Amino acid sequence: MTSKLKLLVGISAMACSMIGGVNAAHAAGTTQGTDILNNVTVDFQVGGVDQTQATASDTFQVDRVVRFTLVESATIENGTTSVVPGEEDAVTAFTLTNTSNDVLDFSLVASQIATGGTTPTGTDAFDVSNLEFFIDVDDNGVFDPAVDTVTTIDDLAADDSVTIFVIGDVSAGETNGTVAGVTLTGTALNSDGSAISASDDSDVNTAGVETIFGDTDRDGVEAADDDYTVAAAELSVAKVSRVISDPVSSTNPKAIPGAVVEYCIAVTNAAGGATATGVTLSDNLSTITGVTFVPSSAFVDGTTFDAATSTCTAGATAGTYTAATDTVSGTLTDIAGGETRTLVFQVTID
Repeated sequence: MTSKLKLLVGISAMACSMIGGVNAAHAAGTTQGTDILNNVTVDFQVGGVDQTQATASDTFQVDRVVRFTLVESATIENGTTSVVPGEEDAVTAFTLTNTSNDVLDFSLVASQIATGGTTPTGTDAFDVSNLEFFIDVDDNGVFDPAVDTVTTIDDLAADDSVTIFVIGDVSAGETNGTVAGVTLTGTALNSDGSAISASDDSDVNTAGVETIFGDTDRDGVEAADDDYTVAAAELSVAKVSRVISDPVSSTNPKAIPGAVVEYCIAVTNAAGGATATGVTLSDNLSTITGVTFVPSSAFVDGTTFDAATSTCTAGATAGTYTAATDTVSGTLTDIAGGETRTLVFQVTID
């Protein structure tokens, strides 16, 4: 405190009491500008006779400390934001809390972490596009573009918090596990939106209310990092064929007219890849001359594939053959990372 306190010297005993206008204690502390009044009384005797009581008092005002916290919003996001290639309006969130002893406004700026820089969960490898930020106006923890359109924080009371959503688009070409980091920077302002000028720390014993920056760098500015992590499926497709019978040999079939050939199409999601959904396959046989589809031979959702022997399991679910287009097709169940799904069918050589 920078005000001068009056002292009574040479008193062997005194009783002190604090009175008047002090707010209840809270995280931000006593409100700036509050008068702190201190009264002291001195009782004494002379020759065993009570004398007139001596009194003194001191009043000072609580200075304003400007400080706030800005952190990744653990209650909404709890870590990195998982995104998929091509996702638009991917949301990451921050929480700003006013720990000052005064009502403040705040301005905000969102920026990209430079490629190769460190993010909370990894190394920045790409930038999201169309980077924006918005205040959670209705304080429900869910970004609603029709409601959350405000970009400045106005009159945030001491001890109050607000959520800020940072929004960005992820390009379709990003690969699994890559990270994009963003930084949100907040600057404390007076409640009328004007810049704050702090008092000089060397200016001691100044009466009235002074403003002191109490944030990390004592400049009224705080910043926090957060990131997006791509969760993408990494699919590979293999197509192989093997002759399973011919009209001549029963032990070593050859690709001769009348032989039956089995095709196996295997779709594999690499280990660690995000689950691939809605996977459909289509094989147009009209592009292959000299073969005819074997009725009811198409099956999907086999789970093994052996490239060395050109074999795979056929699965128990029937695929589809469309005669009008001479096309074999099928829809696979979801393919998690490290899993394989197949489409198997047969043709005869004309």
